[in-house]
Amino acid sequence: MAKGNGKPDLDLEHELPPAENEDETAPKAGASQAQPPAAEAGPQDELRQLKVERDMLYDRLARLQADFENQRKRLAKEQADYKEYALADAIKELLPIVDSFDRAIKHEGGEDKDFRSGVELINRQLHDALAKLGVRPIPAQGEPFDPHLHQAVQIVDTDEVPDHHVLEELQRGYKLKDRLLRPAMVRVARNPKKP
Repeated sequence: MAKGNGKPDLDLEHELPPAENEDETAPKAGASQAQPPAAEAGPQDELRQLKVERDMLYDRLARLQADFENQRKRLAKEQADYKEYALADAIKELLPIVDSFDRAIKHEGGEDKDFRSGVELINRQLHDALAKLGVRPIPAQGEPFDPHLHQAVQIVDTDEVPDHHVLEELQRGYKLKDRLLRPAMVRVARNPKKP
């Protein structure tokens, strides 16, 4: 808007006033010339830079995927090797027992007492080898029935042992450390006189 002097108000921060002899609708000097090359090349340079960055990220992703796949294969091979070596260690513990059985079978003559003591020795060797591997028998005879450790194959009415206790162990159960390998097969007592 014009002030009292007839000149237009100027926004000094955003525009310059037109020259007094210039027509406001006339093109400004240099306006017909093309934009500076930096202004036109700016979006293209930015696009080129983004493509380079994208290619770098794709390459990085491909390398990470390859590393992940190699690591997965390496872990699978290590697991297979570990199982094989663990099995080999277990078998090494059992080989002396097999040797003792072979000697007992080849042994001719002698008394039944000697044969029995040899078999008892082999039995001790086998239990010692299993104990070294972490295998422990599950106590059953006379114990309270535990469905997590015992498998009841028969319930017997009797007063010989307390109600719901193991009357007889038919097959021994085993644990490997805290893991159940096989439950003990048992007969369980039931006291019919109990109210």
